[in-house]
Amino acid sequence: MNQVPFANTGVQLSQMCLGAMMFGSRCDEAEADRILGAALDGGINFIDTAAMYANGGTEEILGRILPGRREKLFITTKVHAGVDGETIRASIDGSLKRMQTDHVELYMIHWPQPQMDLHEIMHALNDVVVAGKARFVGFCNCPAWVFARCNRIAEANGWAPLVCNQVPYNLIERGIEVEILPQALAEKIAITTYRALVIGLLAGKYTAGQPLPANSRGETDPRVPVWLSKHGDGIERLKKFAAGHGVPPAHVATAWVCARPGVTAPIVGVSTLAQTLAAIEGFSFELSRAQADELASFFDTEVKEEAGGKFPELRRALDLGV
Repeated sequence: MNQVPFANTGVQLSQMCLGAMMFGSRCDEAEADRILGAALDGGINFIDTAAMYANGGTEEILGRILPGRREKLFITTKVHAGVDGETIRASIDGSLKRMQTDHVELYMIHWPQPQMDLHEIMHALNDVVVAGKARFVGFCNCPAWVFARCNRIAEANGWAPLVCNQVPYNLIERGIEVEILPQALAEKIAITTYRALVIGLLAGKYTAGQPLPANSRGETDPRVPVWLSKHGDGIERLKKFAAGHGVPPAHVATAWVCARPGVTAPIVGVSTLAQTLAAIEGFSFELSRAQADELASFFDTEVKEEAGGKFPELRRALDLGV
C-alpha cells in the first residue's frame, strides 16, 4: 500500500482510508474485527468514522476491536450534530468514550450549516486540540471560500488550522474540480474523498434496464436509478475498459480518483472481509494520465459553466500561483 503525505503535517498515511460507516449497520462486530485485521495486514493505517454512524454504534464497535491496534491507526471522527461550540466540545467526549481512547488524530465538522459562526467553530476546534483530544482538525463537505475564511480566523488568533477537507468525488460527481482541488494544491490541504464507486454504480454492480440486485443499496437509494439512467452508457464503457485490463471496474474507478491531482486518499467503505481484500488489491492498479482522461471522456460529467472569456477554466486551474 502506497504511503502519502497528509497535508503539511509531516504525517504519512496509507493511500487507502478504511471507511467504517457500515460497522454496526450492514456489518456486525465479528466481521468488523476481521476487516480491521485485514486492513492493518494490508498496510492501511488510516480509518474514518463519525459519531452519527449507526447512531454511535460504529464508534462503540471500534472501541471494542481497537485494543492492541490503536497505536497503529490514524483515526478520523466527526462532530455528531450542530456546529456550535458546545456541541463541538461535547461531541468529541462522546466519541472518545465510545472508542475507548483518549484522543483521535483528526476531528472534523461533518456538514456546513446556514449562518454558521466560523469564529466560534474554530475556537471550539482549537480547544479540542489544546486539550489533547485531537491532533488535527478539518471540515467535511466544505466550500473552498469557507475553508479559507476558517483558516484566516485561525491564523489571526493563533489557533489550530483546518488541514483536511472531506468531499465526494468520482467519475460522476466532479464538482470539487472547481476551486476545491486547486485550493488544496496551493495551500497543502489534505483531500479525502468518499463515494468513489457511487454506491456501487462504478463497481459494475448495476446495469441499465436490468432489475436492481436484491438487498443492494440501490434498492433503497433513489439516486441509483437516476444515475443509472443518465450514465448507463459510460458505466458499460468503464466495464469494457476494466475487462481489457483484466481488473474489476471498482479498481479502475478508485484508481481514477487516486490519479487526480490534489487527492490525498479515497475513503473506501466496506461491509465484508472479501470487499476489504479486493479493495486493498485494487490500490496496486494505477492509471496513466492519458488513461485517466480517457475514462473521464466516458461520462459527460465535467462541470460546465457559461461565462465570457476563460473564467471557467481559470476556476479549475491548478497552477495560477506558487
